[in-house]
Amino acid sequence: MTHPGYFAAALLLAVAAIASIESGRAEDIRLDGLNIPAVISGSSGAVSVDLEAIVVRPDDRLPHPLVVLNHGSPRSGDDRPAMTPYSLWAQAVAFAGRGWVAVAFMRRGYGRSGGEWAESFGSCSDPDYVAAGRAGASDIAAVAKFMMAQPYVSKGKWISVGHSAGAFATVALTADPPPGLTAAISFAPGRGSTAPDTVCGEQQLVSAFAQYGRTSRVPLLWVSADNDHFFGPRLVPRLTGAFSKAGGNLTYIKAPSFGSDGHQLFSAANGVPVWSPIVDRFLASNNLVLRSRPMEIPAPNVAAPASLSTRGRAAFKTYLDSGPNKAFAAAGDSRFGWATGRRSIDDARKDALGYCTSSTSATCRIVNVNNKPAE
Repeated sequence: MTHPGYFAAALLLAVAAIASIESGRAEDIRLDGLNIPAVISGSSGAVSVDLEAIVVRPDDRLPHPLVVLNHGSPRSGDDRPAMTPYSLWAQAVAFAGRGWVAVAFMRRGYGRSGGEWAESFGSCSDPDYVAAGRAGASDIAAVAKFMMAQPYVSKGKWISVGHSAGAFATVALTADPPPGLTAAISFAPGRGSTAPDTVCGEQQLVSAFAQYGRTSRVPLLWVSADNDHFFGPRLVPRLTGAFSKAGGNLTYIKAPSFGSDGHQLFSAANGVPVWSPIVDRFLASNNLVLRSRPMEIPAPNVAAPASLSTRGRAAFKTYLDSGPNKAFAAAGDSRFGWATGRRSIDDARKDALGYCTSSTSATCRIVNVNNKPAE
């Protein structure tokens, strides 16, 4: 049973206690789990649902402006129930360290959020991307309305930041902006990717961006990596061109290649140092810088397991930089497996062991949980 309007879990997490250069006092960032009671408008009327979320914010008892963080959508619908807002923890921390109240939530039909999945675009042969984007935008608007009423959120300006399908919903949001939406940031926006470098109905997707652009005037930052294999460098110029030529207020940044698939630039914890300067410049150009410098969140000082190879130690560092709930498993032959952003520690332990045992016949054991050596 959920209790609308109340924190579902008091997860106060001392992510960092650091000496503030600006004020000379210690500052904390806190994390809380939240079930958001949302009233979402749609073509068939309004629905009331609870949406699973986390809130990451400066713990200074002061109100701060809101940023809504919006996840992508897996290619397989079977993967939607396992998604959690903790997967956006590192991104939320990055914005909280810049003075924002960051809420990351699961839209309808994802994770443990209520309601039916509302973002279907229909058949691959004739997709309705416009309606799918508007459905996601309705969820964002409902979450923002609820959050703007919270005492720790300052009133007035707020921004939306999304990745992939969440970025596409963010673009749709700018076409019919709710009160106070001041700017938007979209990392690799799009829908309809069915396989690497394959998109259903490319022309319909181009047309959807053109339709959004006709009424979108909110400043929008669009970031796509050069090796994105969902919406790649061949397609992106068509999408950005359609949006901006229709009237959209667009700043487009082509980011360098990132990992094996640049589509993960925003969602990967180690992507934060890459995209942060891009976002900072955009925020500055729109008078949305809240601090003269972000909080300096120190990296966890935890030694890597001795059995790991160079590749394993690099993976362990990425693991340390990722958010809860997480676990790292290792075997004596240098093989390993890890999981982060799970709904519970038990889920993280189970998945980490599964990944490790799938790659070795040696015995795997959990060696670290949430940055602490396993007992």
